[in-house]
Amino acid sequence: MKGAKEKSLLRENLATLFPSLKQAFCFSVFVNVLVLAPSAYMMEVYDRVVNSRSHVTLLMETLLVVGAYALLEAMEWVRRQVMHDAGMKLDKGLRKPVFRAIFSARLLHLPVAGAQALRDLKTIREFLPSQALLAFVDAPLALLVLILIFLMSPALGWFAVAGALAQFTIGVINERRIHEPMMAANRSAISAQTYAEGVIRNAQVIESMGMLDAIHKRWMGRQQEFLVQQAVASDHAGTNAVLSKLAQSLLGSLLLGMGCWLTLKGELHGSGMIVASILGGRVLAPLVQIIGSWRQVESTFESYTRLNGLLKELPLQAKGMALPAPSGFLSVEGVIAGAPRSPIQILRGISFRVAPGGSLAIVGPSASGKTTLARLLVGVWPVMQGKVRLDGNDIYQWDKDELGQYIGYLPQSIELFEGTIAENVARFGDPDKEKVLEACRMVGLADFIAQHPKSYDTEIGDDGSFLSGGERQRVALARAVYGMPKFVVLDEPNASLDDAGDAALINTIIKLRSQGSTVIVMTHRLNVLAAIEHMLVLVDGQVQRFGTCQEVLAALQSPSATDSGQPQG
Repeated sequence: MKGAKEKSLLRENLATLFPSLKQAFCFSVFVNVLVLAPSAYMMEVYDRVVNSRSHVTLLMETLLVVGAYALLEAMEWVRRQVMHDAGMKLDKGLRKPVFRAIFSARLLHLPVAGAQALRDLKTIREFLPSQALLAFVDAPLALLVLILIFLMSPALGWFAVAGALAQFTIGVINERRIHEPMMAANRSAISAQTYAEGVIRNAQVIESMGMLDAIHKRWMGRQQEFLVQQAVASDHAGTNAVLSKLAQSLLGSLLLGMGCWLTLKGELHGSGMIVASILGGRVLAPLVQIIGSWRQVESTFESYTRLNGLLKELPLQAKGMALPAPSGFLSVEGVIAGAPRSPIQILRGISFRVAPGGSLAIVGPSASGKTTLARLLVGVWPVMQGKVRLDGNDIYQWDKDELGQYIGYLPQSIELFEGTIAENVARFGDPDKEKVLEACRMVGLADFIAQHPKSYDTEIGDDGSFLSGGERQRVALARAVYGMPKFVVLDEPNASLDDAGDAALINTIIKLRSQGSTVIVMTHRLNVLAAIEHMLVLVDGQVQRFGTCQEVLAALQSPSATDSGQPQG
């Protein structure tokens, strides 16, 4: 959290709903008045119709109460619709910030379940038109009913106040008993859901090596913890709901008895005791509804807390001044970096430059920091110290919506999306047919596509599940070079390629360079050096050698040779 004084986007959006809440309150005034129609009808029937024995009066009174019921239901529908529209407005204002915050959290390794943030937004949106919130709106209006009871008899009024205080006490006890178990249950549910989602993503590994029973046992441990906490919360909520309903029923009956006693004393009219009983129930109705739906209230509060924390931690960044298209000049200046939120330094003192249209191969053993460096170069991860600049601008701070069209990135872990080949290659923008064809031809994907009846409209399945490893890598490579971006970073681009794929990769790099693109390649396989000018050897997060490929290879083959320094690429 950034501090108490920092603005909360969630609160700001909720504040815009105040006019809707005010409208709902106005409608609630009429609703709570119309709710008294049955009581008024009863009094009229007892006091006027029975005494006058007039069928016309009975008919008119009945028509009036039917009209009141119809108007009551219409008002109920309108105020629910008002709050439903408020919920949709809230969703519209937050869906983009929440969606982006989820991705930022994933990039920064924050312990946030992506789907849970969306569920939290859904919970808050659905709470707005719920009966629980409307009960909160109705609660102040119960004072109107209480005033009517006082006008009928102060003794009955104070009796109703005592009942309301008893109901309020039950509510306070309910909140204290259910709060901790509900919070624990929500945490356990999120943990179990996140674990299950990860398991499903690795279904092939689990099935092939017979890990299902062991994985199921671990999941059941988390699920059982959730079920136990939920059972405790449900038991408390159920007990308090019963007590609340009992208090409401008792108050109605006791008010009837007390009204009868006052009638016998001559202090209350005959029908007054029945009306007082009904009105007493109306005083407690909002409190009973609030207590009965307290689990929903608690769940909404938990969702609010989580979502508010996420949006304050990862606010939607304001767009800065538009920058000119980059030429591809890369400058890495004294970079010290590691995984986000981790104090461990993976890269230490990395510095080099690559001129526009230049190329650089970054080689080194496993765990030397190549993938970390690749993420820094495209602005996915921040640095601890130093700068990564593209054309003199901090690439991490550069608006990715603006910069993305000039960047090509192939991560080590291939990530494709459900859709067609053309959609994936065109980065799910409006596909430019010529650019898609050119990118696929460059990476040697055209022959594969020609084998399919739907050609570029072939569906590749979730995460490219219908493709082989090599085909997935070529589609991802075509996506990286789509539109001839000015700056291209390829992390192990030939990990799943055969000889033909390697040849296509080399031709792709040559074509990119001929078009003025700056190309950075992280690789273990040195055959790609045929298309590369410069080479950097990375060992234990530090630059061991940097220079032209010939210079570095010669130095590596001759242990007595001195380092080649860090010339400009």
